[in-house]
Amino acid sequence: MNILVIGDVVGNPGRQAIAEIYPELRDRHQVDFFIANCENAAHGAGITPKIADEIFRLGVDVITMGDHVWDQKDVYDYIQKNEKILRPVNLPKESPGRGSVIGVSKNGYKVGVINAVGQVFMRPVDSPFNPVKEEVARVARETPIIIVDIHAEATSEKIAMGWYLDGLVSAVLGTHTHVQTADEQIFPKGMAYITDLGMTGPYRSVLGREIEPVLKRFTTQLPAKYTIATEDVKLMGVLLDIDNLTGKAKKITRISVDLK
Repeated sequence: MNILVIGDVVGNPGRQAIAEIYPELRDRHQVDFFIANCENAAHGAGITPKIADEIFRLGVDVITMGDHVWDQKDVYDYIQKNEKILRPVNLPKESPGRGSVIGVSKNGYKVGVINAVGQVFMRPVDSPFNPVKEEVARVARETPIIIVDIHAEATSEKIAMGWYLDGLVSAVLGTHTHVQTADEQIFPKGMAYITDLGMTGPYRSVLGREIEPVLKRFTTQLPAKYTIATEDVKLMGVLLDIDNLTGKAKKITRISVDLK
């Protein structure tokens, strides 16, 4: 099974990248399942129901989120009703929505997806480790194919999650930093891993924002309104080759494609 997973989709440029790049990737790599982290899809902060619906229409099977999940208030009811959009599993149980879902791939196999958010250098939240492992045990009763999006700042926390789950899931994939790492690998027990998928959005920027306002903030410490950049748009993530029966990863390939 071929699973495409892309990193933080930023604003309209990120959505445009999916619309124009994904169809060719889908056909060339025979993509069976498509996961996208979209916590920056609405002008760089959160997601709205309208934008989520647009992203699903573009072919995404599951949307994962992160620390900006609640930035757009009109998503609260939507995320409760639509099981294909996830909020981190280690948020309070009283939060709307769910932290995992089991979808069905184009080739007819069940795919479990789990979303978690890190603690280190992030907003206060419970540890992701035990909640994720509990969710893995629940999802594994239905499918061995399980993808975990760990949305976290610290490299150490993401790598630790990888070792914690090796042999239990198909892949642990980091998001949040908007910078694709070069450490894609298969762990000893058959789990694919990368510390960060990178950003799907404008790269002539500071993490998707126009450069000048960010420089003003850093150099003067004065408030500055951040706007989404528009140039040098790329789609970034990984392509996973997963064994349909065992759920073990056979290959992980970094993806970086320019929007023409």
